[in-house]
Amino acid sequence: MTLAQMNLSAKILIVDDLEANVLLLRSMLAEEGYTQISSTMVPTEVCALHSHHDYDLILLDLQMPGMDGFAVMDSLRAARPEGALPVIVITAQPGHKLRALQAGARDFISRPFDVLELNARVRNTLEVQLLHRKLEEHTRVLEQTVSDRTADLRASEARFRNLTELASDAYWEQDERGEFTLASGLIGPLLATLATPGHADTQLAVGEGWIEAEWQTLRAKIEAREPFLDFVLHRVSLAGSLPRFRLSGQPIFDQECRFRGYRGVGLDLLQQAI
Repeated sequence: MTLAQMNLSAKILIVDDLEANVLLLRSMLAEEGYTQISSTMVPTEVCALHSHHDYDLILLDLQMPGMDGFAVMDSLRAARPEGALPVIVITAQPGHKLRALQAGARDFISRPFDVLELNARVRNTLEVQLLHRKLEEHTRVLEQTVSDRTADLRASEARFRNLTELASDAYWEQDERGEFTLASGLIGPLLATLATPGHADTQLAVGEGWIEAEWQTLRAKIEAREPFLDFVLHRVSLAGSLPRFRLSGQPIFDQECRFRGYRGVGLDLLQQAI
């Protein structure tokens, strides 16, 4: 549907306390091709009608007994404080035009009516209103798409972690400062201790049989942002140097190629042998 077709099918409400004015505006709009035209001569009904029908345009007379057009606009704004008023005011008083625009009206039409002016102002206002609604709808769809894809990504990451943890004895992640944000599994706590430079427990762990040179090599790879695959760590016992853990890891970079940390997995070779 083209914009012109959307304009002609727009929902329009005429608000005027004089029947002759209502009939005249209906006739002029219908002759131009507009097909969904409603009207009311009771200004107190406007807010409820707009809430129910969500009009694309309201042609509002400013001078009405009981409740004038300014009061009608106040009630519309109170009902929908976040939205712009889809209102063109009708007035024969030049001094009311600026006040109406300051109150939130989109445009004004002078009385007596000029058919060319009426058609031009109605068409222009509707085009802006309908384009604004299309933009709002596009924004809602985009936000929903982002929300759905974020949920899918989180679910995918959760599945990845579950599968990784099932296929290995440890899964670990570091942030850009080298601090462990996750160290799961049987050897996770040991990784968090030994693979972090300057950790207070490193010398103690090395004294228990871990080979410091291997941990230095591993830390050097991490500090150089290098990936590593099947890096074997040995532990010295009375039986000699035995391979104990096999580690793999890769650096993480964001879309701007900034380093964000590491993630990796590990296998307990002793448990695998058993």
